[in-house]
Amino acid sequence: MDLRDYIAIVKQRWLLIASVTLAVIALAALLTWRSTPQYESSTGLFISTSSADDDSQAFQGSQFSLQRVKSYADMVTKNEIATRVIDRLDLDETPRELQSHITASAQLDTVILTINVTDPSPERAQQIARTVAEVFVGYVSELETPPGKDEATIKATVIEQADRPQNPVSPQPLRNLGLGAVLGLLLGAGIAVLRETLDTSVRSSRHLEELVGAPVIGGIPFESDFDTAPLISQGDTYAPRAEAFRVLRTNLQFIDPDQQDKVFVVTSALPGEGKSITTCNLAIALAQGNQRVVVIEADMRRPRISTYLNIVEAVGLTNVIVNQIPLEDAIQETADLGFDVLSSGRTPPNPAELLQSRTMRTVIEQLRNTYDVVLIDAPPLLPVTDAALLASIADGAVLVVRHGKTTRDEVAGAVDRLQGVGAKPLATLFNMVPSKGGGYGYGYGYGYGYAPTEDSPLVDPAGERVAERVAEKPRRRGERRADA
Repeated sequence: MDLRDYIAIVKQRWLLIASVTLAVIALAALLTWRSTPQYESSTGLFISTSSADDDSQAFQGSQFSLQRVKSYADMVTKNEIATRVIDRLDLDETPRELQSHITASAQLDTVILTINVTDPSPERAQQIARTVAEVFVGYVSELETPPGKDEATIKATVIEQADRPQNPVSPQPLRNLGLGAVLGLLLGAGIAVLRETLDTSVRSSRHLEELVGAPVIGGIPFESDFDTAPLISQGDTYAPRAEAFRVLRTNLQFIDPDQQDKVFVVTSALPGEGKSITTCNLAIALAQGNQRVVVIEADMRRPRISTYLNIVEAVGLTNVIVNQIPLEDAIQETADLGFDVLSSGRTPPNPAELLQSRTMRTVIEQLRNTYDVVLIDAPPLLPVTDAALLASIADGAVLVVRHGKTTRDEVAGAVDRLQGVGAKPLATLFNMVPSKGGGYGYGYGYGYGYAPTEDSPLVDPAGERVAERVAEKPRRRGERRADA
């Protein structure tokens, strides 16, 4: 994964990242709100030696104090000091509990010892801090007085009395919320990257090209009215999905410019990826471009083309292969769509044997010589071998990949099936791409329309598109054959 992939992950899963960030900020706010305010009172001690007669003794005493003050900072928090403070103030805490509220630090290269005491009560914090300083002064005097002497060699003097704190030192709302926001962003981004790493579905056109070794010639956006209007002829002429199929039509023509009569097998790795409806809409787009198109419904196991186009499915390809009827009589015209269809016919018990027969090759060659483009709707590659067999006798296969559902292993397996019979994937296309931000290269742009405005010359005052009324109707099948 490179920087582009990480940026794409952020765009794709920004809602997840934002949700995690807000959750962590809310948790930080809750903990801050439920935390008991703590007040801190400080006092300062000066550590010094007894008076010296000359400069050398004074210097040695100063160095001795510097060494001692580091040990004193650790001694303040020991059990002995806490026990004496509890006895003097008659506290209900154990020495260990009191120790957790006391800290001490020595300023660098100085003999100043600072004692800090935190407590939920500002008055109690001040009282304990003062008592700790008084107790520690006496304790130092006891430790540093040599046996048989009345004066300690080192003494501690209070130079700053503990004051009553006015504001709590914790919690700090701004700091906590800021840390929560940073941690939330990092955690959300980490979860997003982890989900992307564990997600083996294909979401990037660049990754799809690397898997298949063929160009991605289009991305078909998912639209909410797909179930009620699956064909592009049933919706707005300028809908994003209709425009996507026009782009697909153009790109399909440039796959192999030297090949005039083209036979394409449209297939997918698994069922449910939209290959049949893609075949129908691609045929509509090609027919609107004044090309002679025929669709072969070669998915004899689960035929869908006849249902989408509302044509007779009982008579078709199987009848032609077993020589029951001539090919010309089996071909049906679509209603106002401009292309012809050879339906599957009755479901045979041996579809694979029929599709690899010599008669099937003859059918394809006859249609190749009659039409500009032949689209073969084939079964998925992984469950059965039908599509691979058809691709071996056609010019190649167009692999339909459902965005965010088809996995990398499934795509790789489909490519292996094609290569196993000497066929090749000519191109791939993404299907059901999210309209905004989910395509990693195809998601953007499909949320925008570019239809004529009301004052466009393509629209009359009544709102009816003139272009649709005066468009030339596709030629009938009989006229095409006469031209051929």
